[in-house]
Amino acid sequence: MADGSAKQGRNPKTVLLLRPTFEALEDVLAKRFHLLRAWESPLPLAEFLAAHATAIRALFIRGNGSVFVDAEILSSLPNLEIIVTNCVGLDLIDMAECAKRGVAVANAGNVLTEDVAEYAVGLLMDVLRRISSADRCIRAGLWPITGLFRLGSKIGGKRVGIVGLGHIGSEVAKRLDAFGCIISYYSRKQKPSFSYTFYPNARTLAAQNDVLIVCCALNSDTYHIIDKDVMDGLGKQGIIINVGRGALVDEKELVRRLMQGEIGGAGLDVFDNEPAVPRELFTMDKVVLSPHCAVYTQESFADLFQLMVDNLEAFFSNRPLVSKVTEV
Repeated sequence: MADGSAKQGRNPKTVLLLRPTFEALEDVLAKRFHLLRAWESPLPLAEFLAAHATAIRALFIRGNGSVFVDAEILSSLPNLEIIVTNCVGLDLIDMAECAKRGVAVANAGNVLTEDVAEYAVGLLMDVLRRISSADRCIRAGLWPITGLFRLGSKIGGKRVGIVGLGHIGSEVAKRLDAFGCIISYYSRKQKPSFSYTFYPNARTLAAQNDVLIVCCALNSDTYHIIDKDVMDGLGKQGIIINVGRGALVDEKELVRRLMQGEIGGAGLDVFDNEPAVPRELFTMDKVVLSPHCAVYTQESFADLFQLMVDNLEAFFSNRPLVSKVTEV
């Protein structure tokens, strides 16, 4: 039932959107499906869902900036059979409740993997080589005044610990291998197919490395996985790069340590309460900030939009989903 049902012939290709998504993606979806845009209705969400509950078999959510699909929403959609999301992370979906109700979930699969990996390396390069800081120096007219710019640090030879050696983490490792970095990792399970050193927890990993790159999924086990103890292990010269989710890092503790010189620097694409970013970070040259855009490339978005359409078309045609989530 989860990949399409016998009811397909009686129901139109109706897809529910709880919040706006990318305009271009919405235009693509609107050409192929009947979209129910909940935010356009004057009704409260609960009343809107009740009014359309029998027609809704498919739900699309934007992974960044949508609402949490919890038991309450799922119970209000008794005919729901599939949720499609444009991101890899599943932290906005109650996966246990979906499994209990037989609701399939399809995500971005590996379409965005290389983009995020490239961006993680870019953030690390920027923090170490002070590229953004140097740019600000010139724009402020300081070069003729200050002369030699502050020394940065080379990437080659750095000991880099990757938190989460999944699809993205392994692509990060591959790229940093080319720079001559020494790679090790912590993941939920050891990966025998990789020769990198495995550590049993993030604290031990941090103690053995100069840099931590965080790219694991956010769930109850990984919330604040980069905490006080991990930062202690990383030390005063350590660098944290986060391209996963903001809540993977104890943001308040990180800000405090950056302000007091207890950690070397950070490259952050994600934050606790997006789009709010701690203002203390704005004036720190050792911190590179980015508005959750690691996946934003023209090339990947074209593939992503097609994947979203392909998953929904497969569902409504009672065919296997293209990027069905099978393990959380």
